[in-house]
Amino acid sequence: VRSFPSPRRSYNAYLHHNIKMKTVSHLFLLAAIICLSSVSAFVSNNNGVARKSSQLQMTILSAGGKKADFKEGSPLKNACAKLGVKPKYSCKKGDCGSCTVSVGGSRIKACVGKVPPMPRLKSLQEKGLEVKG
Repeated sequence: VRSFPSPRRSYNAYLHHNIKMKTVSHLFLLAAIICLSSVSAFVSNNNGVARKSSQLQMTILSAGGKKADFKEGSPLKNACAKLGVKPKYSCKKGDCGSCTVSVGGSRIKACVGKVPPMPRLKSLQEKGLEVKG
């Protein structure tokens, strides 16, 4: 008489084998993704398009005939000081609004505001954004 393994035992072995194979295939897939991403990091893109994160974005601001380049996101109070614009500072927290200046038509509080990004219009890029305080 031949003895066969119990049906429950063979099913458990089947499940264990499938779980093991899925884990191996997922690990292989993860390793392939990591390899491809590391290879793409070393391949340079020579089509003339630079990434925004590696590129230094500068904004031209002008006031009273003076023009200067400022890094986008830098403090606006430093830019105003370099251009000779002297807003009135009262609270230095942005609550009172006495330091509000107009940068390219939009009002920004100089004590807490940041230099806006470069405009998309070519004419504004060349002339720069006007700062009025």
